[in-house]
Amino acid sequence: MEKQIVKHSSLVSLSKVLMTLLFVLITVIVMIPLYYLLLSSFTDTTRIFAAGLTLVPQLDSLGFFNYVTAFTARDGIYWSWYFNSIVITTMYTVGALFLTSMVGYAFGVYQFPGKNFLFIMVLIVMMIPFEILMLPLFSLMLRWNLLNTRLGVVLPFMVAGNAIFFFRQFSAGMPKELMDAGRIDGATEFGIYFKIMMPLMKPAFGAMTILLAMASWNMFLWPLIVLRSTANFTLTVGLASLLSPHFDNYAILLPGAVMAVIPVIILFLINQRSFVSGLASGSIKG
Repeated sequence: MEKQIVKHSSLVSLSKVLMTLLFVLITVIVMIPLYYLLLSSFTDTTRIFAAGLTLVPQLDSLGFFNYVTAFTARDGIYWSWYFNSIVITTMYTVGALFLTSMVGYAFGVYQFPGKNFLFIMVLIVMMIPFEILMLPLFSLMLRWNLLNTRLGVVLPFMVAGNAIFFFRQFSAGMPKELMDAGRIDGATEFGIYFKIMMPLMKPAFGAMTILLAMASWNMFLWPLIVLRSTANFTLTVGLASLLSPHFDNYAILLPGAVMAVIPVIILFLINQRSFVSGLASGSIKG
């Protein structure tokens, strides 16, 4: 019996070591492109591809000249793109969190006529490819005079179906006794949500903040369609505009791409605990 226990513990230890090595290998593979991007952003663009793809830094060609070029070119247009992306991402994330959390909460805790039908419609909308919706959405933004505006980029996707589904799953497992206690104390339904239930949904808010913000920050096709003037471009559209059949402006593109990663990393570091606990809770609720 003791030999079996020792053998079992040895197998468990070996499996843990193998899993650790596997995850380390995956991490290294994932980090190689990021490392090359960071290294190339400090390298003279005339020498980036001269010696082929290499991960060994060429010390004599390293410097901050690419960043100086990116931040000062065309009267600092890069900072306009950066600012537009931050504003649009903030507008979208805050608005989407507010609306989708309330809708998901209603689906999760209330019973009302047509509830199942409406939720099925939400699921159906999640399955429709964006390419099918592009033309109707563009026509709608044109009719509302929202082309080339930040609101035109944000408004069509403010109520995200995946976020509604996530908040519905999370709120479905929340204790209903707290709602009853709030009603006994004279709280309104909105008061119960904002004062009692919303604080309990903090892990869900943390997880969806990262997912919604990343979706908005990386959005490319819709801003490309809606935004007309160069000064109103988001960071993704602006950086893509640097590539053309005639020239590839890597002196701006590479440091610009490095800087574009920083807000996402900061956002994840701030919300990583809520992100993990929110995804874990949302996957088993309901």
